[in-house]
Amino acid sequence: MKKVLVTGGCGFVGSHLVDLLLEDKNTEIHVVDNMDTGRIENIKNHSRIKYHFKDIRNILEDNSLVSQLADIKVIFHLGALARIQPSFERPNETVDVNARGTAVVCELARKMGAKVVYAGSSSYYGGVYLNPYSFTKWQGEEICKMYSEVYGLSTAIARFFNVYGARHPKEGPYGTVVGIFERQYEAGEALTITGNGEQRRDFTHVADIVSGLYAMSLGEHDGDIFNLGTGTNYSINELAELFNSDIKYIPPRPGEAWVTLADISKAKEELKWQPNKSLEDYVNEWLQKNER
Repeated sequence: MKKVLVTGGCGFVGSHLVDLLLEDKNTEIHVVDNMDTGRIENIKNHSRIKYHFKDIRNILEDNSLVSQLADIKVIFHLGALARIQPSFERPNETVDVNARGTAVVCELARKMGAKVVYAGSSSYYGGVYLNPYSFTKWQGEEICKMYSEVYGLSTAIARFFNVYGARHPKEGPYGTVVGIFERQYEAGEALTITGNGEQRRDFTHVADIVSGLYAMSLGEHDGDIFNLGTGTNYSINELAELFNSDIKYIPPRPGEAWVTLADISKAKEELKWQPNKSLEDYVNEWLQKNER
């Protein structure tokens, strides 16, 4: 039975990846998550999933855990302090978790002879010095590349573009814009748009993200970077219009890119991967299920 590890497997994207991996009945899945942003409701009671509620920075110090992870084949490294705005308040911890934590994961992979599939961020394209989050996710990429160059570790880097879908966070600093709009719509509140709403985002369904991650795990890579997006973007105003609801504009937030738009040609050509989900279809289906 093939053994894989998902760091951050109790989070939004990580839990969907665990669902996909479960479809292969010859896969044993280990999840490491410290539950900082993971959610209890994302934990599944299944004989082929083993949960380890640990901080990724401490993996190598836990001999029992290392023993259980012996012979692991692939590490999907999604564990991180996510999102831009919270990183302004926790810069030192963001560096420690996202950069040093990635080095720990790569060292575990080196010891086990495992591949690493790393969850990067499209915030790279807005500028890696705009905020601590973008900088640290880029540093994680560089650590993966270094391990490939120095140790011959197979590493592949996915840059996510504005992920949405079931289980996305809807509240607080970690909420996605689609999730926040859903919560506000359900509460009968005006949808809040930062700035003038003309900033554009390439919104990517979580099912397309995890299928891309899985495709990346099937080959050998040398720090290769794959954009996981759709190649189409929407303004925040256009997204809000899909909800046909009242809108309220609030001040812009610092550190965010004006436009995200994925060039997915490499992923399509080399991974034979294709995004299949439409933002408009998703919102329309969600509205049908949540009519006010």
